[in-house]
Amino acid sequence: MTKRVDTISLVFIFLAGLLLLFIIAPLVGMFITTTPLSLFDAAKETDVQKSIWLTISTSIAATLIFSIAAIPLAYLLARKNFFLKKLILGIINLPVIIPHSAAGIALLGIISRDTFLGKIADSLGFSFVNNPAGIIVAMAFVSIPYLINAAIDGFINVPERLEKVALTLGASKTKVFFSITLPLAWRSILTGLIMMWGRGLSEFGAVIIIAYHPMITPVMIFERFNSYGLQYAKPVTVLFISICLLIFIAMKLISRKTRNVEA
Repeated sequence: MTKRVDTISLVFIFLAGLLLLFIIAPLVGMFITTTPLSLFDAAKETDVQKSIWLTISTSIAATLIFSIAAIPLAYLLARKNFFLKKLILGIINLPVIIPHSAAGIALLGIISRDTFLGKIADSLGFSFVNNPAGIIVAMAFVSIPYLINAAIDGFINVPERLEKVALTLGASKTKVFFSITLPLAWRSILTGLIMMWGRGLSEFGAVIIIAYHPMITPVMIFERFNSYGLQYAKPVTVLFISICLLIFIAMKLISRKTRNVEA
C-alpha cells in the first residue's frame, strides 16, 4: 500500500523553506563576501571598539534599569483586574507599532535641554541629548514591551493557589512574591530580558534622533554606508552581528542551564 502524499504538508514545508531562505540568504551572503582581512582591520579600529562597547553596555543598562519597574507592572497586570487595564496593555505595546524615528522625536520632546526632565538632568551635570543616558532611554522605550509581555505570561502561568496557600500559612505578600511567584515565573522573565536586550541592541531610529554622538554601532554602520558605501560599512556590520550572536547564544545557554537546574 502506497502512502498518500500529504499535499498541504508539502506546501507548508515549501513556504517555510522560502521564508527561512529569505532570512538566512542576506546574512550568509554578507558573511561570504566580507574578507577576514577587512574584518580584522575593522576590529582594530578604536572607534569601532568604542562603538560596540557603548552599544552593548547601554542596551544592558536599559534592560536592567527599566526592569526594576517593568517586572512589578507585569505582575500587577497579570494578577489584578482594574479599570482601564486593557487601555494600559494597549499603551505598553505602542512602542512596537509606531515608527521609531517618531518615537525618538516624541522622547526628545520630554528630555531635551529646555524641558522639565532636561533641566533636572542639567542640574545634575549631564544631558540626555548626545549622551549615553539618552541612548539608554531610547533603547528602553522601544524594547520594554518585550519584557513586560513575557513577564505577564510568566506570572499568569504561576498557579495562584500556591500563593494563597503560602499566605494562609503566614507568609507575607513580599515573601510569597520573591520565594514563590518570581522563581516560578523566572524562565519567562529571563526570556523577556534577553529579548529586550536584543531589541535595544539593534535600535537605530529612536537613538539617532536623540544621540547621534556618541555613536552606537547601528548609527556608525549607517554613517559609513551613507558616506562611503556598502563595502566600507559591511565589515563593521559583520563584526557587530557576530559579537551579538555570540552573546545571544551564551545567554541562551545560561538560560537553558538555569532551566535544567530548576528541573
